[in-house]
Amino acid sequence: MFPKPLLRAQLRSAPVNGHTAFIPHVRKVVLEFCQHNPSSNNARIFISNDLDRVVRQNPHVEFVVKQRNGHEPIARGFYANGRDKVIPLQRLEVNGIDRKVQLILDSSGAKIKALKKGRIVESSTAAARGIWSGLHVDTPFTI
Repeated sequence: MFPKPLLRAQLRSAPVNGHTAFIPHVRKVVLEFCQHNPSSNNARIFISNDLDRVVRQNPHVEFVVKQRNGHEPIARGFYANGRDKVIPLQRLEVNGIDRKVQLILDSSGAKIKALKKGRIVESSTAAARGIWSGLHVDTPFTI
C-alpha cells in the first residue's frame, strides 16, 4: 500500500549524446615539445602563433602545453571513454600540426575497427521487387 522508496542509485543517469544534449568526446589535449630540439621548431611556432585561436574555438577542452627537453614533439588527446590518442609532430609543418590537433579534437577516442575485405552483405529475406535482370524486360537492352 505504501509507495516503494526511491533509492539514490536509481536516480542516476548516464549522460548520452542525443537530440537534447551534446557531450564532447575529447576532454584534454596535451602538446609536448622540446625547447632546444630542431624537430620542435614548427611545434613551437604553432604554440606561439596558432594555439590561442584553437583554444578560443574549443572552450570545452582543456589545453596543456608541456615542455619536455630531449623528446620529440607530440600531441596527446584524452577522451571521455578513458582512452587517449598520441600523434607525433616532428616532421609536420605548422598547418599539418593544426590539422593533427583538429583530428584529435574531432575524434571520438573509440578503438579503430578494421573493415573486413571481401565480405558480402547478404539478406535473410528476399527483396520486395526481386533481382533485376536484363532478360526479363519487354524491350531488350542493346549496346
